[in-house]
Amino acid sequence: MTDFTNLRYYTPAEKLERPELVSADLCIYGGTPAGIAAAVQASRMGLSVVIAEFGRHLGGLTASGLGRTDFGRKYSIGGIAREFYQELGRHYGTDEEDGTAWFMEPHVAEAIFNGWMEKAGVPVYFGQHLAQVEKRDGRIEQITMENGNVFRAGAFIDATYEGDLFARAGVSYHVGREANTVYRETWNGIQFGSPHHTFRAWVDPFVLEGKPDSGLLHGISAEAPGVQGQGDRSIQAYNFRICLTDREDNKVAFPAPPNYDPAKFTLLSRYLRAGVWDALTLHKPMPNAKTDLNNFGGVSTDHIGMNHEWPEGDYSTRERIFQEHVHHNLGLLYFLANDESVPRHIRDEARKWGLPADEFTSTANWPHYLYVREGRRMIGDVVMNQNHCLGYHVADDSIGLASYGMDSHNCRRLVMDGRCVNEGDVEIGVPGPYPVSYRAIVPKGDECTNLLVPVCLSSSHIAYGSIRMEPVFMVLGQSAATAAAIALAEGRAVQDVDYAVLRQRLLQDGQALTV
Repeated sequence: MTDFTNLRYYTPAEKLERPELVSADLCIYGGTPAGIAAAVQASRMGLSVVIAEFGRHLGGLTASGLGRTDFGRKYSIGGIAREFYQELGRHYGTDEEDGTAWFMEPHVAEAIFNGWMEKAGVPVYFGQHLAQVEKRDGRIEQITMENGNVFRAGAFIDATYEGDLFARAGVSYHVGREANTVYRETWNGIQFGSPHHTFRAWVDPFVLEGKPDSGLLHGISAEAPGVQGQGDRSIQAYNFRICLTDREDNKVAFPAPPNYDPAKFTLLSRYLRAGVWDALTLHKPMPNAKTDLNNFGGVSTDHIGMNHEWPEGDYSTRERIFQEHVHHNLGLLYFLANDESVPRHIRDEARKWGLPADEFTSTANWPHYLYVREGRRMIGDVVMNQNHCLGYHVADDSIGLASYGMDSHNCRRLVMDGRCVNEGDVEIGVPGPYPVSYRAIVPKGDECTNLLVPVCLSSSHIAYGSIRMEPVFMVLGQSAATAAAIALAEGRAVQDVDYAVLRQRLLQDGQALTV
């Protein structure tokens, strides 16, 4: 019997009898790659640093299954981010001229990050669930956790995927897709017509086929489709980036998830019956006979439309959504490998794969982080948008480069003309690397003056789809820490950091700021 006890996003923390008061120059909330890069940089600049991490592991998605790095143009990635990929090159060996390697096993990434924190002498506090933010005169003085621990610092960095710290600090943000009219874009808002990740056959959405009054199958929404380019509160779908292997001596057969219900995969069964098979066709090879399985096709690992409560949800709500995604992703694999409604050749193919016995050993060999592709997005003085991505607007205060295409996964699964339709997929390339503005990682000056936000930065939905890559988060985390150190040394608000001074230090430390 598989033990899923530790496979949880959230377990309420009991109040400590003797809560700690932790003081540092810089407190980083979130042990994501952005938070880790920020901690390394701040330590190098002489700051005392602490990381408070919600979960039990460092490294975010980079150490939780996203092993086949989405990088855009490699040459645009500098500084500490490039150091990470050079570490991988030393571990695995590489043919790259600069010694980098870009694909990794999850446990290797986590070991590198843990080693960095140990070498830098940065304490990491796990299981820290943010409960309260205390501000005075526009500055965060301290943050308090559910267990009673208090973290006090001169500057703070919100390195979470959700933006939990800046939201509690009263900083403006947006959730969902803006209408195209807001920033004069064309790929934001509701989007129909993508040829990717759509249904390639007619699939009936009703519980009893052909009978609308029987209700809709699990995962299908009855909401109105809306109009192309219209804004809404939808966000792109989440999934797990699943590490699989076909090596027999390291393979664990897919277990049924807790409370497994095969009826929830009726839509997939009908899609297979229609003759389409594409749900496991996006295996991305990684070292040592492992793969990074992502979403692909009309019905796959993306749990479309089932995550809309996550960004602003309380921790219990997120725990429910987390478990629903475990059921959807692990259940899908179990269903494909075992259900009699699945054609035998597909079951045989699915059974070739399993979970690696040497990965995620504390969480039933399953990734511990849900792929939160999009949470809150801060609204700063500069909002990165499609026009920046395409080079029509160029930020003059670059703190790093982004270069991946504008990429939104589907946001909704709807009924149109009696059939099932996915909506929201966008895959539009960008002409080359473009600068990310410093003003996009700092709040407005009248909201908070000692906080930086390198992950949930100020960006429109569709621009975020380009910026939201793990190497870019590392780049922006390093730049955020550099700005924090300068602000603290000079007694300035983060909004008042002299960009010329910041730029000089970033270049000194290997950041790529221009093409």
